[in-house]
Amino acid sequence: MNQFRLNSDQRGVSLIAAMVGSGMLGVLVVITVLSLYSGQVSTQRVNAEPSIEYGRQLIRETSSTMGPNHENPSMRLSGTNLDCASCHLDTGTEPGTLSLLLADTRYPRFSGRDGVESDLRDRINGCMTRSMNGTELARDSIEMVSMEMYIKGLAQQYELMGDSKRALDEPPTFLEPNRMASIDAGGEVFRERCQVCHGENGEGLLQTTDIVDGYLFPPLWGADSFNNGAGMTRILTAARFIKARMPLGQADLSDDEAYDVAAYMNSHERPLRANLEVDFPDINRKPVDSPYPPYGDNFPHEQHLLGPFEPIREYYRNL
Repeated sequence: MNQFRLNSDQRGVSLIAAMVGSGMLGVLVVITVLSLYSGQVSTQRVNAEPSIEYGRQLIRETSSTMGPNHENPSMRLSGTNLDCASCHLDTGTEPGTLSLLLADTRYPRFSGRDGVESDLRDRINGCMTRSMNGTELARDSIEMVSMEMYIKGLAQQYELMGDSKRALDEPPTFLEPNRMASIDAGGEVFRERCQVCHGENGEGLLQTTDIVDGYLFPPLWGADSFNNGAGMTRILTAARFIKARMPLGQADLSDDEAYDVAAYMNSHERPLRANLEVDFPDINRKPVDSPYPPYGDNFPHEQHLLGPFEPIREYYRNL
């Protein structure tokens, strides 16, 4: 309990700094984040058996439970100090974009990226090695089974939710602009709407003075961010998430703003994943906005990064 009080106090310092630097928008965002991170539990592993609660903790507090600075070297499974909940907001319990409520119902299914049918554990390991820039969990490990139990439990929870709880609290779905994204315009959006939380250099804002506790607002690029094999490096994937969820607590960017700021975010350096050329064995299944080659067409690499994407789609439709 004393440790929790200390962490809460340290979080308060970071929160106050964010509020001072951001004005009213910062206050709104901080209030939202406080609601998401309230009531955290101890990060020490005490589980001898898998459990739903441990799975929830792993997703909510990934940095402190499986991060690269964990005191137990065998638990350094994530390569960053991000949390799964950095993208799966409110530990995946919010309906809408990147919610985990229905994740279990989507598996098993064919993975074009892997070229085989994948189950939920495969998908978790995809996140671990790409979005978290870490290593695969053993399929029968306490951590893997606990995370799977938690996600399966969310599907059961969803079945019990009424219509009002299932309703989306998001702006209209992102509509892709039929043009090349502008990195310069995206930089302007970032400085005006994103920098206050994610930092001038996309470095994020730590939860506490101890990096083990992870981030209040995650880094968007740099050494402690997702690697270049993660889905969020695809401009259309990133733009859909940004349009639906950002700025946190006040998601009101236009389609063009979301598109351009996604391009700006992904124009920066981040960790590199090896052997990306083996992704998508059937190269014609590769998403049009995949940021890394090879491709099954002759469109320039820049067009796969920034668009416009409709000409690429038209090429594949005519094969």
